[in-house]
Amino acid sequence: MNNNTDRIIIFDTTLRDGEQCPGATLNIDEKLAIAKQLARLGVDVIEAGFAFASPGDFAAVSKIAQTVGTENGPIICSLARAKHDDIKAAAEAIKDAAKGRIHTFIATSDIHLKYKLKKTRAEVLAIAEEMVAYAKSFTNDVEFSPEDAGRSDPEFLYEVLEKAIAAGATTVNIPDTVGYTTPSEFGAIIKGIKENVPNIDQAIISVHGHNDLGLAVANFLEAVKNGARQLECTINGIGERAGNAALEELVMALHVRRQYFNPFFGRPVDGEESLTNIDTRQIYKTSRLVSNLTGMLVQPNKAIVGANAFAHESGIHQDGVLKNKLTYEIMDAQLIGLNDNQIVLGKHSGRNAFRTRLKELGYELSEVDLNKAFVRFKEVADKKKEITDWDLEALVNDEIQQTPDLFKLELVQISCGDRSRPTATVTIRTPNGQELTDAAIGTGPVDAIYKAINRVANVPNQLIEFSVQSVTAGIDAIGEVTIRLSHEGRVYSGHAANTDIIVASAQAYVNALNRLYVTQQQEQQTQLVTQKL
Repeated sequence: MNNNTDRIIIFDTTLRDGEQCPGATLNIDEKLAIAKQLARLGVDVIEAGFAFASPGDFAAVSKIAQTVGTENGPIICSLARAKHDDIKAAAEAIKDAAKGRIHTFIATSDIHLKYKLKKTRAEVLAIAEEMVAYAKSFTNDVEFSPEDAGRSDPEFLYEVLEKAIAAGATTVNIPDTVGYTTPSEFGAIIKGIKENVPNIDQAIISVHGHNDLGLAVANFLEAVKNGARQLECTINGIGERAGNAALEELVMALHVRRQYFNPFFGRPVDGEESLTNIDTRQIYKTSRLVSNLTGMLVQPNKAIVGANAFAHESGIHQDGVLKNKLTYEIMDAQLIGLNDNQIVLGKHSGRNAFRTRLKELGYELSEVDLNKAFVRFKEVADKKKEITDWDLEALVNDEIQQTPDLFKLELVQISCGDRSRPTATVTIRTPNGQELTDAAIGTGPVDAIYKAINRVANVPNQLIEFSVQSVTAGIDAIGEVTIRLSHEGRVYSGHAANTDIIVASAQAYVNALNRLYVTQQQEQQTQLVTQKL
C-alpha cells in the first residue's frame, strides 16, 4: 500500500468519535442501522467503536463486523489504545469482518507525555513500535495515530511515524486532537511528514481533526493538497466538543470543486470523475438517520444538509434561481438525495406498496419492524391525506430507533387554554406490567405531561433540551420532537414523530426515560456480578 492513491479514502468515525458527544449514546441496534446506511453511502472504512471500552461497545463492533463487514462492504475498524488488552479486544471484535482494521494510538505531544502519560519520548517510541507490531500479528491492516500530532515536536513526530510504519502500520493518521491548527499549519505538517519520513511511501497518510475553531474541513482540504489520502470524519460533523470534520461537507467540497483538486491527484483539470467512492444521493438520508438516532439536531443553516441549504428567501436570489439555478446554487439538491416531495402513498395503500416504497428509499426492515411501521403508517394516513417520502422516513426512523418499551405510554390527555391551567393525564405501563395513571398541572401542556410522567415513572432526571420541527410543510405535517435528559452527569436523548405534537412530546420523553432506565438496570447488574466475583 502507498500514499499515491488517486482517490480519497473516507473513514467514518460517527459510531466511535461521533458517539462521544454528550447525549449521542446509541444502542447496538441503532449502531447497526447507521452502519448499514454508511455502507449504502459508500464509505471506505467504518470505525465501529472502541471494543475494549465496554461490553456494549465490543458487542456493537462485533455485530457490525458480522453484518456489514462483507466481502464487498467497507473495512470495519476498532479503536485501541497502544496496550495489549485493547488491541486483543479490537482483534477479537473485528475477526468476522471480511476486511478488518485495528486503529491503535498513543500521544506524542510533550504536554500529553508529561501530564497524561507521564512517559519519556523514548518510552513512547518503544510502545508505538511494539504495539503496532502486536496489532499486525492479528491483521495486515493496521492504522497508527500519534495523538495530538498537531502540537507535537515535528522531529519526534517523524521518528514515531517511521518506527510505526516499519513495524507494520499501513495507515498513519495525523490528528488535530484539540482543533488548534489553521489550514496553512496543518498543510505544512502533512508536507513535512511526506518530506521527512523516509518510508512514508509505504503507508496512506490520514487526517483526523476537531472543529473547535471552525476550521476542521478547511484543514482537511489543505491536507489533501499536501498528500493526505484518507479523511476521518463524521456525519453532520458530530463528535466531542465542537465536533469533527463533517463528512458531507468534505465530500461535496471535493465533488463540486473537483476541477480545482484534480491536479493534486495527477488528473486532468477538466476531469469529471469523482474523487471519492461516496454515493452522494445517500447523504441527506444518512444525515437524517444519524440526527434522529443520536438526538443531535442539524442546525437550519448547516452546510449541505441544513434545512436552509437550498432555500432562497431573498427576492433577488429567487428571481435568479427561477431563471437559472446556477445563479445562486453551486450544486443540485438532488445530488445529495434531497428530491422534491413526492406523494407516494395514501390511506388505501397496501402493505406491498408500503414495503416496495421503503425498499426504494433504502430501508430493509425485518418483518416485525415492517409490521410496526405499517401500523404507524395507517394511523398517520387516517389523519393525513398525502404521505410523502419525508413522512415515511420520519415514521420508519422513529420505529428503528425505539428502545425497549420498559415504560410504555398508554394514554395522554391534555386540557389547556388561555383561561385555564394546563393539565395532563397520563397512563403508563411500567416495566413490571402495571398500568398507572396520574395527572399534573404545568406551565404549559408539555410541562404538565412531563410532570405527570415523572410522577408515574419515578425515574429522577432533569430536562435540558426540548425541540420541535416539522417534517414537511402544511397544517397536517408530521412533527418531530427531540428531547435530552440529564442524570448524574450523563445525557440521554429521546425522539418521536407524530402528527400530534403533544403525543410526540410524550413519546419522546418516555423514549428518553427508557434509555436512562435501561442504563441504570445494566449498571446495577454489572455491580451485582462484580460483588459476586
